[in-house]
Amino acid sequence: MRDLHHNINIIAALPPVAVGTTGTGKTSSVVDRQGYDAVEFAFSYGAITATAATFTATIQHSDSATAASFTSVADVDLLGTEAAAGLGQGARVDGSTENVTRRVGYIGAKRYVRARVVSTATAGTPVGINALLGHPRHAPAAT
Repeated sequence: MRDLHHNINIIAALPPVAVGTTGTGKTSSVVDRQGYDAVEFAFSYGAITATAATFTATIQHSDSATAASFTSVADVDLLGTEAAAGLGQGARVDGSTENVTRRVGYIGAKRYVRARVVSTATAGTPVGINALLGHPRHAPAAT
C-alpha cells in the first residue's frame, strides 16, 4: 500500500526557535506514543554562521510525562544515531551543514519521548524538531 498520509501523525515538538546561549539548548514538548508503534524525530537546522558551532541532538524517554522522569535513550533503542541527527563544526554548506534536516528514530518501549538540541555557539541558529508518529494501531491516523 502506498498510503503514507493515513498512517502517520506529525507533531511540531519544537517549533523553529533560536538555539542560543552556549550549552543551554532547547527541549521539545513531550510526545505521547499511545496508539503508535514508531516515532521518528526530524531536526531542521537553519542558517548557521559560526563554523565552530556544534549541535548535539539527544533523545529521552520515560514511562511518565513528568519532566524529571526522562532519561537518555540507549543506542539499542534508536534507529540511526544521535550524532547523525546533530551537526558537527566546520565550513557551512547550504543543504549539507546548514539549512538541512537530520533524523533519528526511536524503537524503545516507553510511552513518552522527547528530543533535545544543545549548541556550543552563542549565536541564535534556528532549529525546529518534528516528531513523526507511525504504524498506528488504528488507521487512519488522527490528523
